[in-house]
Amino acid sequence: MNFDVRYANHPEDSKGYDTAELRRHYHISGLFQPDQINLTYSHQDRIIAGGIMPVKASLKLDTCKELAAPFFLARRELGAINIGGDGVIILDGKEYPMNSKDGIYVGMGTKELAFASVDPANPAKFYINSCPAHRTCPTVHIPMDKARYNHLGSQETVNERVLRQYIHPAVCESCQLSMGMTALMPGNVWNTMPSHTHERRMEVYLYFDVAPDQAVFHMMGQPGETRHIIMHNEEAVISPSWSIHSGVGTSNYTFIWGMCGENQDFDDMDGIPTNELR
Repeated sequence: MNFDVRYANHPEDSKGYDTAELRRHYHISGLFQPDQINLTYSHQDRIIAGGIMPVKASLKLDTCKELAAPFFLARRELGAINIGGDGVIILDGKEYPMNSKDGIYVGMGTKELAFASVDPANPAKFYINSCPAHRTCPTVHIPMDKARYNHLGSQETVNERVLRQYIHPAVCESCQLSMGMTALMPGNVWNTMPSHTHERRMEVYLYFDVAPDQAVFHMMGQPGETRHIIMHNEEAVISPSWSIHSGVGTSNYTFIWGMCGENQDFDDMDGIPTNELR
């Protein structure tokens, strides 16, 4: 297992970052590698984001020195969405089928987690988010058609999109993790615009379904001091609570968002009028 640690920083610091420094602190690449588990641990609300891509055999998610815990979910909860071929997740001996775009919530206390692909020629790609938990909630398998469906935006503002809430109070109980997936309709490119911040929780985006010759310009920073990070397919970006998190693509795309922090109120946002951005 590869385990990368990222430390939190003050928003004043990021004003002086060049492109390389922005990417070093916030950008995550190389998530999906054959038969590897690649995780990034951020001190922003201590979220873990990463990719698990089993091909030849199942991969077991174990603890590590940085967690100082007897097993991975001893003090954590976890969400996963499969963006690859069909797969299986085994939790304490129980198998859960994970077809493409299926999700799952795994409660604190689950000791054994293993990830496998059905067809090695078309392997599963499990994207996971995990955060600290202070109580155990039931594990829930969430097929894509069971996620909460929202149709948002419009063609006029090139942000027509379908937002599916997987780990959300209307779908399943969790301690503090929220997770979902947003797909831009063809001909639409903007996400999360008008932009917002939410001081009560941080967020991580995974961009995927980005064509090889296309890109997404992810906007971050305080509203009066914005920056951008260029994202390619299957790359993630960390958004501190003080930062906006909007993006515009050179074509349509899909992204998974995961949040943790003070609350789970999806609509608890501090909106920013677009004409006030700098």
